[in-house]
Amino acid sequence: MNYISNTACETAPTNAVIEIILSRSAAKYYDTTATLSHDQIRDLVRIGTSAPTSFHLQNWRFIAVRTPEAKARLHPIAWKQPAIIDAAVTFIIVGQLADASTVPERLAPVVEAGIMPAHLVPEWEAPARSLYDNQPQRQRDEAVRSATFGTAAIIYAARSLGLGSTPMIGFDAEAVHREFGLAEDEIPVMLLTVGPERSGNWPQKPRLPVADVLSFA
Repeated sequence: MNYISNTACETAPTNAVIEIILSRSAAKYYDTTATLSHDQIRDLVRIGTSAPTSFHLQNWRFIAVRTPEAKARLHPIAWKQPAIIDAAVTFIIVGQLADASTVPERLAPVVEAGIMPAHLVPEWEAPARSLYDNQPQRQRDEAVRSATFGTAAIIYAARSLGLGSTPMIGFDAEAVHREFGLAEDEIPVMLLTVGPERSGNWPQKPRLPVADVLSFA
């Protein structure tokens, strides 16, 4: 790993991944003529689903809004934000309430791949049930956590491919739930616009100093 000097004359690590993270900013202006193929969208979601989830629940779903008709349905219930129309795709990031009963099913491919011995599956399911069964707030919290992890992975993958992105919470959650047919156990956590950018977007805005947000224990 290479190190560079920052403005405080301290050393900071740098490599291609870190540079992508540090150069990312929320895109406001998109190339309205650009599109992403189904395969490109699938690749972004595949990368997004590599993010961590509790007990390997993978409790998320992604709706890719990319056709003019679908954008027209989403636009008025997403505060009429221009990016909904302008970006190549807007993902509706869906979190699913944590359901411990799905643990055996989710772990089956892990066992088949030889990563986990089968006898450990009940040892994962039992604490998951203790944590989530009859705990609606925890179930919802986990839905939001998982969906957010997946979104972050897509954001940085998009940046690495030269695409802009913007996570958005400006939308009518009930209307999105209804209009796009979400299940009762699903939550629209956020929207994520993705696509080639056009000029005019800001660079990454300065952050609070690390000293203001970090303490050691």
